[in-house]
Amino acid sequence: MTDDQFGEFCQINRDLRIERTAEGEVIIMPPVYSESGEKNFNLTGQLAVWVKRDGTGKGFDSSAGFTLPNGAVRSPDASWIKKERWEAINNEQRQKFASICPDFVVELRSQTDSLKVLQKKMQEYLDNGALLCWLIDPIQKKVYIYRPDAEMVCLNNPKTLSGEPILSGFVLDLSEIWD
Repeated sequence: MTDDQFGEFCQINRDLRIERTAEGEVIIMPPVYSESGEKNFNLTGQLAVWVKRDGTGKGFDSSAGFTLPNGAVRSPDASWIKKERWEAINNEQRQKFASICPDFVVELRSQTDSLKVLQKKMQEYLDNGALLCWLIDPIQKKVYIYRPDAEMVCLNNPKTLSGEPILSGFVLDLSEIWD
């Protein structure tokens, strides 16, 4: 499938969450269960408040897709891109799956997600230019933090997460995600 064909396929099936791997495999993801949707709403809401207050970048929810440098089209649960990087993309490209890897991505594991698949996806984001990636696993109450040129860090049941230094001043309260 070409990029345009993939875009058309997604528009025809706009009720589905669809991603494409770097190898061209199309992945249709089921809707998350209600509880996972509520957790993601809380996560995205907290990020949205910070994005608006901070003003240094653009925030995106789980419905936004991005074409990574490796050709994969991914749709993280929440993401953020530095304002100057976003503004460097022309308006026509923004109307599609913008060719950019977010600076910050979050994946929130739901009951139907494989932890190994999500961990592989986090590495893919890093390999394509992400500066900070959080994999939040409410099932095990763990957070996996990925940064370029650093070992992955696993936190057990943290109360908060700091986005420093990439997201200056952003602290995610995990209480509503753990409950």
